[in-house]
Amino acid sequence: MDLRLSEEQKMVQKTIRKFVEKELIPLENEVLRNEIAGKPSLPPEKLKELREKAKQAGFWGINTPAAYGGAELGQMMLAIVLMEVSKTFVPFSFGGSADNILYRANGKQREKYLLPTISGEKKSCFAMTEPGAGSDTQNIKMTAVKDGNEWVLHGEKTFITGGNEADFVMVIAITDKEAHQATGRDGVTCFIVDRDMGWKSEYIHTMGEWGPAALIFDQVRVPEENILGELHRGYDLGLEWIGFARWIVGARAVGAGERLLSMAIDYAKERETFGKPIAQRQAIQWQIADSAVEIEAAKWLVLNAAFALDNGEDNRHLASMAKLYGATMGNNVVDRVLQIHGGMGYTRELPIERWYREARLWRIYDGTDEIQRMIIARNLLKGHVKVGQLA
Repeated sequence: MDLRLSEEQKMVQKTIRKFVEKELIPLENEVLRNEIAGKPSLPPEKLKELREKAKQAGFWGINTPAAYGGAELGQMMLAIVLMEVSKTFVPFSFGGSADNILYRANGKQREKYLLPTISGEKKSCFAMTEPGAGSDTQNIKMTAVKDGNEWVLHGEKTFITGGNEADFVMVIAITDKEAHQATGRDGVTCFIVDRDMGWKSEYIHTMGEWGPAALIFDQVRVPEENILGELHRGYDLGLEWIGFARWIVGARAVGAGERLLSMAIDYAKERETFGKPIAQRQAIQWQIADSAVEIEAAKWLVLNAAFALDNGEDNRHLASMAKLYGATMGNNVVDRVLQIHGGMGYTRELPIERWYREARLWRIYDGTDEIQRMIIARNLLKGHVKVGQLA
């Protein structure tokens, strides 16, 4: 297994890094001011301008199939891009993509939902989590009852990323109660539901800038043609969506960790105590060394998970490891970097406290630390993965 970057991958990485440094990082103070004032992080016209620049540079749809106008650079390249983009908290994605499970859409659904999402005309979200079903996704209660050629959806989803802005949602609901009660997995279906079909969203306030939504479905009628994938097989789609999202969290943590560590190194060289730069203090040196080692380890866990996907392998075990270690690493690094900066790190004059609040979420969403440990241990104890086995 060769995980070294190719010359093409290095070139793309370098180009993305320049884009982030030139176009995104200079916007950080503006983003911080907007967030403090309760305004959108970036005005829509500014985001459109940035995406147009990225599109001209050839980064529209990094991992979208070429058949849909994307670059189709693969999962490894996606991981590298995410690490670079995550070196800033400016909310930006290159666009031209859709949720992985939306590519399961049939012909009519592709025209109505997939293609407009890729082009940026529509926004989607995915909804599985409920007030009583977070990490325990088998405990979902939302129902969908057949009525003629329609399904009537009733229930609530919570902590849905993008739910306040979405034009449609891919939502998981129980369609066969007996089958679901028997296995916890069967008897659920994924529906594509337009906002104008009747569901409502409510903003959930959090300690960070992540603005999730609660989605309310009160007898929302959905045509049968809006079933995504197979009837009663929606749980598999849910796991597919979550599995992809997990190693992505690790990639974001690596990017943020690298930027934060660079800030700590620069500050340690400048800040003096008792006549010496704190960079000469062993207590600071060890924090910098530990952070560097953990970031590097997390990076290779992420790249390994992406590499497995590029080779058509099941990467769920690797994704759980990348998510668990990456999220923990991110929290450790931002805490050390804030400590190195002292009181200044706690102020809003620097972005460290902002990252501190964001990083705490990494250990919760898309499967908590505890869930990742359970998955990893189960795979080993049941023999699905062998100790020392190269994935």
